[in-house]
Amino acid sequence: MTKAMQIYRTGGPEVLTAVDIVLPPPGPREVRVRHTAIGVNFVDVNYRTGLYPIALPAILGNEATGVVESVGSAVREVVPGERVAYCDPTGAYCEARNIAVDRVAAVPDAISDEQAAAIMLKGLTASCMVHRCAPIRAGEPVLIQAVTGGVGLLLCQWAKHLGAITIGTVGSADKAAIARNHGCDHVISYRDVDFVGEVRRIAPEGVAAVFDGVGRDTYYGSLDCLRPFGVMVAFGNTSGPLTNLTVRDLSERGCLFLTRPKLRYYVGDHAALAAAAEELFALVGAGTLRVDVNHRYALVDAACAHADLQARRTSGSIVLLPCATGQQAGYDAAPVQQPFATGD
Repeated sequence: MTKAMQIYRTGGPEVLTAVDIVLPPPGPREVRVRHTAIGVNFVDVNYRTGLYPIALPAILGNEATGVVESVGSAVREVVPGERVAYCDPTGAYCEARNIAVDRVAAVPDAISDEQAAAIMLKGLTASCMVHRCAPIRAGEPVLIQAVTGGVGLLLCQWAKHLGAITIGTVGSADKAAIARNHGCDHVISYRDVDFVGEVRRIAPEGVAAVFDGVGRDTYYGSLDCLRPFGVMVAFGNTSGPLTNLTVRDLSERGCLFLTRPKLRYYVGDHAALAAAAEELFALVGAGTLRVDVNHRYALVDAACAHADLQARRTSGSIVLLPCATGQQAGYDAAPVQQPFATGD
C-alpha cells in the first residue's frame, strides 16, 4: 500500500483526501519511483477547482523526484536505485507511482531532491518560454508578471543570464526584495502604482515580451506594455482565466503575438526532455539559476499548501515531503515548512 492525496470532486483545498492505494507491478516500459520530494504548482489548484477538467477520482501533481524501485521488462534506460525526476502527467501527490520511462530524467549528484522536484515543471516551462515562445535577445526589455512565483523567479534569472533587461511586478515590499535578490533590474509594486505607466517609463517603446502568469487581472495591461510585434506569453491564471479575447485586442495594439505554451509539445519525446533537463540542471548546478524552496509541507498537508498558494502567502517553490509527519485534520493544519526566508 502507498499513501496518496486524492480528490473525488472539485472544490476547495478540503477536497484533498489521504487514501491508501495499491500499485500494480510496472508495465513493460514503466518504472516505479519512490518519491522523496513532490513539487506543488498553481496548475494543481486549477485541476482541483475544476478550471482544468480532469477525470475523477484523481491524484494531482505534475512533478516529483525519487528513487527508482523497480523497472518493467523492456526498460534499459534506468536501473533500480537511480535518482530521477519527472514532470507530466498528473499523479505525483503520492509516496510512489509507476510512470513511463520516457517521462523521467536522470538527476545529477549536484542537484538535491528538493531542487529537482521544484524545477522540473517550472524550469522546463521557463526553458521553452525563453528559447521557443519568445526567444530572449540581449539588451531587450521583458516584463515578468508576478516575478516572485516559482516560474517567475526562474524566468527572471534565465532572461538576465541571456542578457535581457528584466522588469518584474510584485505585491509587497518583501517580494520586491526577493525579486531584486534574483537579479530583477526594475521592480514594480502593482498595488502602489500603475504598472503599465511604470513599464512605459522604463521602456518607452514597450517591452519585447511579457511573461504573464497572473491572467485576468493583468491581461489588458500586459498587452499595453508590449511594443509593436511584441509577444505575450500567457502561462498562468492565478487571478482567473483570460476571457473575451479578440483578434482586435492584438491588432489594435501593434500587431502583437499571443501564445499559451503547453510543455508537453516542447518536450514531447524523451530526447527533447533529456536535453532540456540536462541544460536546466547544468544552469542550476553552476549557480546561474538559483532555486529557492521556501515552503515545505508533509504530503498529507497538501491542502494547507494549496490554501497558502492561493492566498499568495508563498514565494519561490513549494514541495511536499512524503517522509514528513503531518496533520490530517484539513487545510488549517500546521504545515511542515521552514520559516520564510529570501534564501541564499
